[in-house]
Formats: sequence, structure tokens, C-alpha cells
Amino acid sequence: MYFSGKELNAYKASLHNHSTVSDGEFSPQELIKLYAAENYDVFAFTDHRKTNPVAEYDNCGMTLISGIELHPRDVHEWHLLALGVPVDFPGEFPLAQFAINAVNSVGGAIFCAHPAWCGIPAGSIAKLHGLAGIEVSNSGCRYIGKENNETIWDELLNKAILLPALGADDTHREADMFRNWTMVAAPDKSAESILQALKQGSFYATQGPEFSRINLANGIFEADFTEAEEVVLISMEYLGCCITTPGYPRRGDHKLVSSVRLDVKNHPKLKNRPFRCRIRDCQGRYAWTPVFSA
Repeated sequence: MYFSGKELNAYKASLHNHSTVSDGEFSPQELIKLYAAENYDVFAFTDHRKTNPVAEYDNCGMTLISGIELHPRDVHEWHLLALGVPVDFPGEFPLAQFAINAVNSVGGAIFCAHPAWCGIPAGSIAKLHGLAGIEVSNSGCRYIGKENNETIWDELLNKAILLPALGADDTHREADMFRNWTMVAAPDKSAESILQALKQGSFYATQGPEFSRINLANGIFEADFTEAEEVVLISMEYLGCCITTPGYPRRGDHKLVSSVRLDVKNHPKLKNRPFRCRIRDCQGRYAWTPVFSA
């Protein structure tokens, strides 16, 4: 895919998963086989407070990432998704910022997992330094209707905090699987390249729709993607731009689209403002680009 001025490969990644090492239903090797059978390229183990010896597993052709889900308790009980940490990484931290600092110090990437499910407001996330992003959609949180974190992502955008976002299954059981994932744009699928791409924000979240081009250059935003019935550019507060959606601008109006070319530097509602693009296919599935600074 073409991402931010570079031709890169796109790798399908499942980055939030729990096995029998913590509270998951499946063993590590069972999870690997299940996700490999669905053509995933990258799989991360993020068991609660425990790492996994990923080098000892049969990877079934996938890149395996060593990770851990951390739960510091300060103002909130945090769920922090740490990727690319060593097997001997500690599982307990008293403060969220301490956990973030520790993950970054070993070259990992750390994300705020499912803040809506945790009841963590954007204002608390905004006080942290060193996060690589948040989750926008999480399969395992849908059972109580809190799988979507877009409102919190919007509130961060309103504060000019331009974090990218992951899509994740948060797999604990079979019903969680294959509903949300992250497409990582990287030169190859080595663990080092995947982690570097995650730290640089070179990825997008999806429930199925795919981008083949995401680029902003000289004030022109371009995106190519699988056919979508809704395409919107989301900016700060009430600002944004609707490319297409059923019934807009008049009842009965609608067109399916597979690309956007927009001069955002001169657009009255996007000029000099950050934005992201969200698409929805005819099956009601979404995909989200990272946030761009116009």
C-alpha cells in the first residue's frame, strides 16, 4: 500500500489477545493456529500481567510479538497494551506513567486499551506522555455496548492530541475473534519493522474495509479503498467533511465511492486543522485512518 509518501507492505495484525496464560479460553498454540488459518500476518500475546515466550512457539508463518496488558491503579484502573517487551518484563506498576516510561525504555510501543469500557475519560489520557495510541474498536467490549471508543478519540482530537488508533479483538473466547484488526504498513513483517511502524503511527484500524492508499502531501489528502457507502473526514468539534453517505445531501442521493482526493488546505472546515478519515462498507463495517495534521 501507499502510506504517507512510501510504498509499503500491508500486514494484517491481531495485537490484543489473551490465552490460558492469563484468562483466555485457548492455549497460546491454539490461538496461533486459529489466527494463522484466517491469514493474519502478525499476532501479539498480551496476557494480563504476564508475558509469553513467543520464541518457543510454532509461529505457523506469522510474526509473533511479545506483549503484556498492564493494569496500574492511580486515578483509574488502567488497561495498557504493551507490545515488543522482553519476556522478563515486569507485570506490575503503581502508576500509568511509570508503565509507559518502562515500555518505551525497552523499545516497545504502548497503547491505551478500550478506554470507554474502563470509564477512562480523554482528559486523563491527555495527561499521559509517551502513548503510541489508543484502541478505537474492541470486539471483547461489545457485550456491554462499549466496543467503540470514537467519542474519546474525538475528545483527544479536540485537545489537539493526535494519537492513532488500533482495532483489536481482545480475544478471550471464540466469539471475540476476527472482528477488528490493525493493518500495519511496513517494509517487511519482522518484529522490529512492525514495532517501528506502530511507534511511527504507520497503520490503520479496520473491521473489514481496506485502504490501499493513505496520503497527505502539499495540503492534498488522498485515499483509495474498497468500495464504501459512507466516507467522512472528521475534524475538531463540529468540523469535518462528508464525501458520501446514504441520503446526503438530499433524500435518495447516494453513491458508492472507492477514493477521495481533497484539498484540505483550502477547505473551509478542515483548513489548518487535524482530521482523520473513516469509511463504512455496505455491510456496516468501518475502517479508520490515523489522524493527520493539516
